Amino acid sequence: MFDWLTSLLFPVENPSIGQSLITIMLAIGTGVFLGRLKFGKITFGISAVMFTGLFLGHLGYRIEESILDFIRDFGLILFVYGIGIQVGPSFFSSFKSEGLKFNILAVSTVFLSGIITFILYLTTGLSIENMVGIMSGSVTNTPGLGAAKNTIAELKDSFPGRTFDDPAIGYAITYPLGVFGIIGSIILVKVLLKIETVKEMRLFRMSKINCENPLIPRKMRVTNEAYLGKSIEDLQKEFGEGIIVSRIKRSGQKEVVAPMLETKLSLRDVLMLEGKEEDLSNFIQKVGRLSSDSFIESDSEIVDKKIYVTNPKAVHKKLSQLDLYNTYDLKITRVFRAGREILPRPSLELYYGDVLKVIGKEDAINEAGKIIGNQEKKLVEPDFLSLFGGLFLGIVLGSIPIAIPSLPVPLKLGFAAGPLIVALLISRYGGIKFIHSYINNGAIHFMKDLGIALFFAAVGVHAGDGFYDNFIAFNGWTFLLYGSAITLIPLFTMVIVGRFFLKINFLQLAGIMSGAYTDPAALSFSTNYLDSDIPIQSYAQIYPLVTIARIVTASMLVLLFA
Repeated sequence: MFDWLTSLLFPVENPSIGQSLITIMLAIGTGVFLGRLKFGKITFGISAVMFTGLFLGHLGYRIEESILDFIRDFGLILFVYGIGIQVGPSFFSSFKSEGLKFNILAVSTVFLSGIITFILYLTTGLSIENMVGIMSGSVTNTPGLGAAKNTIAELKDSFPGRTFDDPAIGYAITYPLGVFGIIGSIILVKVLLKIETVKEMRLFRMSKINCENPLIPRKMRVTNEAYLGKSIEDLQKEFGEGIIVSRIKRSGQKEVVAPMLETKLSLRDVLMLEGKEEDLSNFIQKVGRLSSDSFIESDSEIVDKKIYVTNPKAVHKKLSQLDLYNTYDLKITRVFRAGREILPRPSLELYYGDVLKVIGKEDAINEAGKIIGNQEKKLVEPDFLSLFGGLFLGIVLGSIPIAIPSLPVPLKLGFAAGPLIVALLISRYGGIKFIHSYINNGAIHFMKDLGIALFFAAVGVHAGDGFYDNFIAFNGWTFLLYGSAITLIPLFTMVIVGRFFLKINFLQLAGIMSGAYTDPAALSFSTNYLDSDIPIQSYAQIYPLVTIARIVTASMLVLLFA
């Protein structure tokens, strides 16, 4: 009576579409559940799907081949595209500060892993496909494995008579080693170097006092007679555009207005300023003194509001082109983009999803909102035209053959690097025509987690097919030995160079260690273990370039030596 249910839920050698989908759901569902369990301070998160997939594959569960290829590649595409959109803005801006140093250190670690892999390939007799699988698992890099498998598929098409080993076997054997190796290294380094988390936190904050300070408001009263009669434009020329005068109240009056560039200062005027603390302190010290005047904040006609950029006609327009001050008597004090605060300079180009903080009369703000869009609900709804347009461009870019002399087949960026690069560029430049960079945080997290879960389920179930036999046949203990060299040698080299030569704060270094190995489980552990979110910042700064470096390294090793 329940034969249909038995055949649906229990493993079969040649599964139907329904049986394949059940296997995928079992792998993801049980993996997500196990990933939430805590082992001390360690949680595996979504990476536990890999282990449940391996176990199900070992028990005999299978996924129909065409479905397996689709969900593996589509999951990888969703994951890397979501990463690119999420970290793109901070990735590019970080190069103005510590990002360049961090990325050089992390990418050098990637290439050192590749060199060690190549040396082991020459000395052990293992195929390069197996060595690349071992490398990808040892550094917990999923896109690298995806790139290697795509490259092998290209080689199979060009050389149909050749057989190639499956890198997923080495990946599956060494992946747990990679996870625990990075976590163990963070613990060991902290103990050996006698790191005090509180002290590192204090040193980090001191180093950031004059760097990347947030924008803050200040009230001041004009008392220096040398500045009387000078206009706001004169002040900007002297102090720079980093100081925004959002409101002004004349001495002895209660009326508060948004000043024009030609507005001139009088004795005892009260100004509301916006800018960085250091810039404001310097300005106030020279022009006057701090004020406790409350009227400048309580004027009933002048209000602060946010306007959301959702009208396509306003996207990619410069603030000077919108000219909100002369048109609506509004003053823009800040622009919020992807979690960052930006000074509203006239040359600033608006992106879809930007949030403008404006000051002025409520009726004028409402009128300006009609021009800019101000439809917050639009930002909650998923824009599938933009999303799939970006994915389309990423797949096209990843499929472009790049002919390189001496390589057996043209090099392709593949489904990992192509969408990642497109997402980074879209997030950097705000989009292309109808394809924009804004995706709300909830949608990005959903896309990333769904994508990596699909990929882990497909790879895990496939690698689990004969996993024990493969472990015995390939002598899995030697795979683990080679993997430990690929995991630990570059990791400790990074720590020595980063800590003793580059003088990097350990909280940031922990994030670089996790990011260089693209390991979210290690990142989650380090934030809990060190009781700090600082590792997340350095992780995000290096993740995109490291991912591209891992993809290129894995692809080139296969192309050159397979």
